[in-house]
Amino acid sequence: MIALSVVGMTTAGAQDKVGATIGTDLVSQYIWRGQNLGDLSLQPTLGIDYKGISLSAWGSVGISNSSDTKELDLTLRYDCRGFSVGVTDYWFSGGNYFQYEGGRTTHIWEGFVGYDFGFLAATWYTNFAGNDGLNGNDRRAYSSYFEVSSPFRLGGLDWAATVGMVPWQTTSYGSNGFCVTNVSLRATKDFVVKDQWHLPVFAGLTANPRSESLYLIVGLSFRR
Repeated sequence: MIALSVVGMTTAGAQDKVGATIGTDLVSQYIWRGQNLGDLSLQPTLGIDYKGISLSAWGSVGISNSSDTKELDLTLRYDCRGFSVGVTDYWFSGGNYFQYEGGRTTHIWEGFVGYDFGFLAATWYTNFAGNDGLNGNDRRAYSSYFEVSSPFRLGGLDWAATVGMVPWQTTSYGSNGFCVTNVSLRATKDFVVKDQWHLPVFAGLTANPRSESLYLIVGLSFRR
């Protein structure tokens, strides 16, 4: 699933010509918002952007475990002077891609809005349609997630500290109410090859206080 912490994606900025992004990540585990969604995975991305508007496709396929869920996400977003807003269509391999009927679809549609202050970025996400989780009354939970992330540089590496939380009950996050599901620290070293290709290597620790889980992941990102 697409998130601000995904390495290999580039944030679209206002520009006068069409830009493009192509690349893939190879990760030891697929950890998303503090949840374990798979083992060793390949995660390709493809995107275009123009004057702050971007459209991207992102996927995840398990390599070491064939039973891992396959995922394809499409995101349309707009970025302007630190402000961002957009919609993501998440799809999972448990159903047919073009099945949109309520109660049968495996698509989830999520809206998000955020602001990047430079020293701190904050983003709110809410599911508004599709195969959303349920609340305590077995009704659509409008599952939501709020995340703050702070970048810094230390010891020649680029770091990011992130805290994410779920504000109310939803089966999507296994939450009975407000809880913190993601406390992570990630470091990245970007190796440049022939002044064109970038090869970021990253490693990070992610704790999920809600599930009492701790993960150490490592990955490579191939992009241009």
